[in-house]
Amino acid sequence: MSPVEPIESKRSAVIEIFEDLAARTDEFEAYAHPHAARIAAIASQLARSFHLGAHDRFSLRIAALAHDLGELAMNRDYLHRHGTLSEDERVDLARHPLLSEREAAAAGADRGAQLLIRWHHEWWNGNGYPDGLRFEQIPLGARILRVADSYASLTDARPFRSAYSEQQAREHLIEWTGLEFDPRVVRTLLALEPFHELKGHAPEVEPAPDLNLIADEILDRVQQLGS
Repeated sequence: MSPVEPIESKRSAVIEIFEDLAARTDEFEAYAHPHAARIAAIASQLARSFHLGAHDRFSLRIAALAHDLGELAMNRDYLHRHGTLSEDERVDLARHPLLSEREAAAAGADRGAQLLIRWHHEWWNGNGYPDGLRFEQIPLGARILRVADSYASLTDARPFRSAYSEQQAREHLIEWTGLEFDPRVVRTLLALEPFHELKGHAPEVEPAPDLNLIADEILDRVQQLGS
């Protein structure tokens, strides 16, 4: 047996554990479609674009699967409620990256993955949480996770809002580039070739009717009735 095989076997076992935890978290958060696994796929594509090494990509995958374990542990009813959160609820929710870090550690995540989880709500301009990191103080993997999580969340329905269209989600990322999001990561996501996990879950909008065509049809019927 080559030295690579035990490593791959161990990683596969860890991934299986976190895929199960991710599915439980998705169910709690009331996502209609797999969410954490979708973030992991988007983050993986971004990581390859930035030429991250195999170990860093593995840590990022685990972080994507485990990033919201803290919400599952907190088990708050307000996460399923329509309407905005109160200030106390926002402060309470801001604890979830730290709790997710703790839960991921208990489930066997490596320290790199734990830190990506801790920092996945840090903002490029320093206004994020829990540690107020900014710019390159935030590891690239955490910046990737922030963008992938935001895009996947926006393009799926939540209990408190409908899903954004892919175009609306892209416009949101552009609007908050340089504030919440690393511009390089946003630019890279927007340049990705289409793949399954990038497709959003917003209902397809019926194309607007051709009013000129409808008017012509009405005129034809009127003329037929008068003939």
